Amino acid sequence: MPEHTDWKRRLEDKQAKKSLAELYGADSARQAGRYAGLAELAAADAPGAELRFYSAPGRTELGGNHTDHNRGRVLCAAVALDAVACVAPSDDGIVRIHSEGYPEPIVVDLDSLDPVKAERGTTAALVRGVAKGLTDFVGADFVGPGGRPGLRGFTGRIASSVLPGSGLSSSAAMEVLLGTIMADLAGIEAKPVEIAKIGQYAENEYFGKPCGLMDQTASAVGGIVSIDFADPAAPKVKRVKYDFADEGYDLVVVNTGGSHADLTADYAAVPAEMRAVAAQLGAGYLREVDPLLLVARGPEIRKACGDRAFLRALHFMAENDRVAAMVEALGERDLDSYLKLVKKSGASSWELLQNLYPPHAPAEQGLPVALALSADYIGRKGAWRVQGGGFAGTIQAYVPRKRARGYAELMARYFGPGSVIPVSVRATGAIRVRV
Repeated sequence: MPEHTDWKRRLEDKQAKKSLAELYGADSARQAGRYAGLAELAAADAPGAELRFYSAPGRTELGGNHTDHNRGRVLCAAVALDAVACVAPSDDGIVRIHSEGYPEPIVVDLDSLDPVKAERGTTAALVRGVAKGLTDFVGADFVGPGGRPGLRGFTGRIASSVLPGSGLSSSAAMEVLLGTIMADLAGIEAKPVEIAKIGQYAENEYFGKPCGLMDQTASAVGGIVSIDFADPAAPKVKRVKYDFADEGYDLVVVNTGGSHADLTADYAAVPAEMRAVAAQLGAGYLREVDPLLLVARGPEIRKACGDRAFLRALHFMAENDRVAAMVEALGERDLDSYLKLVKKSGASSWELLQNLYPPHAPAEQGLPVALALSADYIGRKGAWRVQGGGFAGTIQAYVPRKRARGYAELMARYFGPGSVIPVSVRATGAIRVRV
C-alpha cells in the first residue's frame, strides 16, 4: 500500500502524536480515534487515494458585541472545539462531502460557481461561495496541480464538535475549514485573514446571512486576538497572550436553547440601524462618527431613525472603546478590571443594544434568565455577558473554578444537561494537520 494511503500507520507515528498534542493537549489520544474514524470512512469512499486532514476551531467572542459590522474593534478567541475533515483530492472539480449526522452527501460541481437560489441556507451554498471567493482571490484563469482550470475537487468526511446553536460559530468554522481545504489542495498560499474574508463572502452572498468578519477571523487565526476593522480590507489583528485557567477561572458558554431559524431579520436590523444613524451624520459606518456628535444630534437621530437605533449607536461607541480597555487590562494582567469590563459589555448589550430576546417573542427570554441566574450565583468574583448575535443561544461566563460544578448544576436545572460548555482557548487557527 502506498505510504500516503496507510492512514492507520500515519496516525500512530510520532509526527501525528506531536500534531494532535499541539492542537488538543491531554485530549489528543481521544482525538486520534476521532480522526481514525473519519479516515476509515474517507478511505472507503476513495479507495487507494491520498488522504489529508484539516481542522478549524470554533470561536468565542470576548468583547465587541455587534461592533465588527460597523468597522469597530472586537476581542475574540479560538476554542478547542473544532470542525475536522479527512479528504481525498480529485481532479474532476467536484466536491463530495459526507457530514457526520446527515444521511445524504453534499455534491457541488465547481465548474459552476454562480449562486444557486435553491441552495441558500445550506452547506452546499457555503461550498460554492468559498470556491467562488477563492477563485476570485487567485484569478479566474487559475490552473491547479491537477492540470485543469479551476480548483481541485475532493471527497471528504467532516465532523464537528462545534455544535449548531452553541454560540461558538459552527458556520464560520465550516467556512474556514472549506477555505483551508480548497486552498491547500490547489497549492494556493492565502493568509488566514484572506481565508476569513472568503468565508464571510460565502456566508453573506451565497448562504444569505448577514455577518461581520469576526467569527471567521478568530477561527482562521487562532488564540486570543483583538481585531480592528477600521479598514475592512486590511483589518489589524493582534495576538493577546492570556490564560484564564491560570487565574483560577473556567471560561464557559451556556446554551440556553431557542431557535435561530426566524432571527435573520433581527440580526440584520442591528447593522442596518447602526448604519442608518451613521448616514444621518454623513458617514457610512459608526466607526467614522465622533461620539460627541452622536450625542449632540441625538434628538434629530431619534426622530429620523428611531429610539432603538439611537440606543444601539450609543452601545457601539461605548463597546468599541471598551474592547481597547479590555485588551489593555489583559496586557497588564489586571483580571479584576477586565472582568468588570466584561460585565459592562453584557449590561450594554442588554440595555442599549437590546439583543437578548426576539422582539416578536417577548415570552422567550432564555438569555436574560441565564444572565440573572449567573449574576446571583457568581456574585462579585467572575463575570457574565451575552455572546455573539444574541436574541437566542448562549451567554458567556467566567466562573471561579471552586464554584464551577455548582454553576453547571444550576444551569442544567434550567436549560438541560450539558448546557454548560467549557471553552479552553486554542492557540492554533485553521490548519492542515500534518499526520
